[in-house]
Amino acid sequence: MIRHVSLLTFAPDTTDRQIDAIVQALAGLPERLPKLRSYTFGRDAGINAGQASFAVVADFDTVDDYTEYRDDVEHRRILAELITPVLAGRTAAQFEV
Repeated sequence: MIRHVSLLTFAPDTTDRQIDAIVQALAGLPERLPKLRSYTFGRDAGINAGQASFAVVADFDTVDDYTEYRDDVEHRRILAELITPVLAGRTAAQFEV
């Protein structure tokens, strides 16, 4: 199984409305992409200072399933239109579980 983890840090002026739009858009991806084995995401809980603003964790059976998600037109639209405009930083990793 391949696990994809993405940590997003939003710009300080990012609004709750912008984050809510990201959440709503990401919530539609599992229906669109049935090869997503598991898909969880959400805002940082604020327990520790100085961490990322948002996390996405997605599990896939194969690398090809991951690349299908990575390259999906709707996923790319969400990144381009909703996430990138408010992004201060991003890091990601894919690893075998």
